[in-house]
Amino acid sequence: MPSFAWLDLVQRNYVLFDRTPTWYPGMPQVLAVYLQRNHEKKTFAFEQAPLPLPAMAQSWLIHRGCPPDAIGLDPELSGPPPVDEATRALERRLAGDGDHYAMGYSYTSDDPDDMVVVVALRALDERAPSPFRVVVEEVDTETWTHSLREGGFDTVGEALQWCEDRLMGEAGPLPPVRPTAAASRPPGVAKAAASPSPGRSR
Repeated sequence: MPSFAWLDLVQRNYVLFDRTPTWYPGMPQVLAVYLQRNHEKKTFAFEQAPLPLPAMAQSWLIHRGCPPDAIGLDPELSGPPPVDEATRALERRLAGDGDHYAMGYSYTSDDPDDMVVVVALRALDERAPSPFRVVVEEVDTETWTHSLREGGFDTVGEALQWCEDRLMGEAGPLPPVRPTAAASRPPGVAKAAASPSPGRSR
């Protein structure tokens, strides 16, 4: 329940688990809630967004003014922990750079035999490599851990087909995200010096 205040404004930010979507297969089960109170005017503003992954809820709140270091998840309340550093790194990137993508599709399955969340994203930058991404979260109920992985696709049809195949238990491995042009330049070509940028980079 992170919060901060300035002058007469108090802002509160919540990442909540919503139990009701379990009755509606596929619906997101994470809820981002933004609440701002103005004590002087005796008013409040309220926004909420159902999202499929906690990192996406964190991103939604960060881009509404919540300090990134104030929206950490309580390990005792946030479900199964990450299985490895790759999962933690991808969650940090989704939380920090989530505004670089638009969500086009998600499906949450809480079937105890296959607990999985698939999310299809579109890069807002048309020049981005692998402009369509699929992020998949899988829960291992035996070790009670979760993994998060990402794949890159050239078309929305390919991304959605992979999601459908995964939900049917028939998907192959996620294709890798294509590297950026800078990462794939020919050998012997020097990398140009980059000037500092005020924004985040991937």
